Amino acid sequence: MPEDDAALSAEEELALARLALGEGDLKHAADHVAAALVRSPTLPEAHETLTRLAAASGGDLDLFPLGQHAFVGAVVARAHLLAAAGRPAEGLDLLAAATGYAPGAPWAAVPWVTAADLPERLDPERTARILMQVCAATPDPVPRRLHEPLLPYLTLARNAIAVHPAHPLLLGAASALARRLGEVALAVGWATRGVRAKPTKLGEVWLGYAYRSAGRPTDALAALERAVALDPDDLAVYADIAGTLADHGKLDAALVWVDRALAKDPTFDCAVHTAHRLRFQRDGDVDHLVALADFVRDHPDDSHEHGDLAECCRGRPWLGQVTPAGPDPVPAPSADAARPSANAVRRLQQLAHPAWPHPPAAYDAAVGLATLDLADLLGLVTYPPDAPSTALGRVLGDQDPALWARCAQVWACLGLLHHRTDEPWAESTRRRVLRELAGGEPGPVAEAALFALVTAAWVDPAVRADVASMVAGRLAEAASGPARRTPEAVSLAHLARATPALDPATRATADSVVADAGAGPLRRLWRRLAALFRR
Repeated sequence: MPEDDAALSAEEELALARLALGEGDLKHAADHVAAALVRSPTLPEAHETLTRLAAASGGDLDLFPLGQHAFVGAVVARAHLLAAAGRPAEGLDLLAAATGYAPGAPWAAVPWVTAADLPERLDPERTARILMQVCAATPDPVPRRLHEPLLPYLTLARNAIAVHPAHPLLLGAASALARRLGEVALAVGWATRGVRAKPTKLGEVWLGYAYRSAGRPTDALAALERAVALDPDDLAVYADIAGTLADHGKLDAALVWVDRALAKDPTFDCAVHTAHRLRFQRDGDVDHLVALADFVRDHPDDSHEHGDLAECCRGRPWLGQVTPAGPDPVPAPSADAARPSANAVRRLQQLAHPAWPHPPAAYDAAVGLATLDLADLLGLVTYPPDAPSTALGRVLGDQDPALWARCAQVWACLGLLHHRTDEPWAESTRRRVLRELAGGEPGPVAEAALFALVTAAWVDPAVRADVASMVAGRLAEAASGPARRTPEAVSLAHLARATPALDPATRATADSVVADAGAGPLRRLWRRLAALFRR
């Protein structure tokens, strides 16, 4: 449902619509009315003009056609015409579709949707399906900025329940919407009434979610377990139970439920994501997350709605963010080092960031540097450009220029991963250059190159043994004697903890270095970054 990019206001669109109406040009009038509804969905004059157009055309719905690329204003206008023609259920379907497309617009904030007598003209199951459609198209929970546009649907739910007070599907769907909008007590009450009217798997799930939002985990688990008893093959509920148990510190019990689901279907995506997330929470072994990344890569259609990998990596050194830079983050350039081109500088400034969702996401983002030549990429490493004039760049450039330089070097090395990817890894230019950089003097360049190599290991299982061996060698050098307490050694230990397929002895060394150092500087760094992201 693409929107019109024209800059006319709703009033200007309506003026053109009235002119077209006066000339009998109904099609152009319809186009301008639809555009006005996009600008201002509740403007009375827009609805008055739509009524005039309907009268002139005999309620011709073809003035607002639907199709694969329907204009959202046409969809909404058609919805209002359908309601006026005595077909409100079809109109609500279209408004719900518009809400899914643009949930921040008050498409449903019109009198006919919130009229107390509307549910009398609707089948309660159809109303329930419409509410479910709205829930499916909106975040859970709904952000505060989206509450007001969705409140008309909650009013519809209240009015429908007043007319159909014991309809189980309606009560459950209404509960789901109320819960998303923060009306937790209402959600519990409606879901409870729905289950009492008729116990169903879906009703118990809705009740479990409502209890969970209300801070009643015991009641939530009981409801979800009743749902499993009613439908033992719905493995999504197993994952919900596991997530609820894990949220309250019961990881072992949670994993029992995950394993029950995986025993039924080892490839069920919700269970796979939950299992790897919980196992990482239990023992901190990054290989659980690597296995999850492998699953996401091999099952892209099953994993797009899950955020478990990003959740586990968020705020963790090298998994989701850089570590603090040392006191001398930029080495003196060699005499023959070439400065990067203006194009290379601009593209790096657009990409470089101190945080990323997870290593495979950082790899994917760095493809924006794939067409730079080797001299430019090495120039970016040697001569990190100034911070850009963005909000992020200004904060880092003013408050922590060393951190910005570190980000630039990290992303330049990630760009090297995309250099001549047609070359087999073992003999490739990208491997040779990154290994040379990683094997240099301890410091930010070596760490940036090592992180790029570790990222390669995340996305390509065939290179994991090679990368793990190099990381192990560098950590053994850094962790010997008093050097193990330097910022470089601690950062390298964190990098080792993020490395796939690392041998147990090296992992234990990395854990020991990190434990000895504590995490104070990293926590302070993340607080600064988190404050920046909230701006």
